Amino acid sequence: MNKQENLPELNVGVVGHIDHGKTTLLHKLTGKFPDTHSEELKRGITIKLGYADMTISKDGDNYNNKGKGTPVRYISFIDAPGHEMLMATMLSGAAIIDAAVLVIAANEGIKPQTREHFIALQAKKIKNIIIVQNKIDLVTKEQALKNYKDIKEFVKGTIAENSPIIPISAQQEININKLIEEIAKVEIPKRDADSEPIFLIARSFDINRPGASTEKLHGGVLGGILKKGKLHVGDEIEIKPGLSVKKANQQTYQTLTTKILSLHKGNASVEEVLPGVSIAIETELDPFLTKADSLSGCIAGLNGKLPEITYKIKIKTQLFEEILGISEHKEVAPLKTKEMLMLSADTTITVGTVEKINKNEAELFLNIPIVALKGSNVGIARNINSHWRLIGFGEII
Repeated sequence: MNKQENLPELNVGVVGHIDHGKTTLLHKLTGKFPDTHSEELKRGITIKLGYADMTISKDGDNYNNKGKGTPVRYISFIDAPGHEMLMATMLSGAAIIDAAVLVIAANEGIKPQTREHFIALQAKKIKNIIIVQNKIDLVTKEQALKNYKDIKEFVKGTIAENSPIIPISAQQEININKLIEEIAKVEIPKRDADSEPIFLIARSFDINRPGASTEKLHGGVLGGILKKGKLHVGDEIEIKPGLSVKKANQQTYQTLTTKILSLHKGNASVEEVLPGVSIAIETELDPFLTKADSLSGCIAGLNGKLPEITYKIKIKTQLFEEILGISEHKEVAPLKTKEMLMLSADTTITVGTVEKINKNEAELFLNIPIVALKGSNVGIARNINSHWRLIGFGEII
């Protein structure tokens, strides 16, 4: 039995401003750099979703990532991009996490993107947040205390008001064990393994090396999170919206159907997956269809069981008081009919035009269709000075 099998599983997003030390922190926790895409090619099928994983062990009262003592839980880390243009990607990442580590560099403090990422976590209803005050080796004790007070003030009255704030230096490996201990304490959410499976596709790949012989070719690979239900090797699955096809100048979408050839969790090959950490599914699809994330944002489920794709959705909206990610204070104006908004539903990003508004409900016509899962959380962004800015969130009704 693989050591991570049957362990409680947790998806943890690592978020924060660019250059505040997220990648270094992840490397110290997992021994892996999460953004090495070439690694995915080198390892063949054993894919981390551009993400990284670790097993937490407990030795007496101490938690560690060195394999000492008894394995207690398996963690899949999702590294959210810090760059503002990647806000949409950040929201897709937030759709598949159970908890978050918010990294704030003590020498730089709270930046506009720190605020934006933090609000994205609130928009996606992430309640388990651990705050890491990184780079404490670069500041004086007084600066560190001032920065700590600023963070306390920043989270006051929010979901993270009582979140732990851990001073660390990822570079010098100071207090990494304290962070591991906090991650080990996060409550594992209840998972629904009994409903029809819904798999959120966050990445898709062709993992074949150039020049590989035909008998050694692998089918297209999907990476993501099983939100509910169970999947098995051999299951017939469908992928929606699927393939984008242009017919007579009309963009249409073609549902793809395929079979699961193998399932992978971390470095382990498994026969069945339940809702939990990020997994990779090898399918019978031509790898040409899955290369370069071409199916990311789609949803997979058992053949014939997924809802239809739709170009129209109705959402219950909740707008923020002010626009985030910009330095000046600017109020969020109410939604207007005919305006275009960017929506992130689960791992799907689409743009929609507001058709009707009734109090806090809005109906939108979408440029790119989605599988609208009732109750799904949606991030709402508006184009402000040529940047998409998060202005609120909603729920599909």
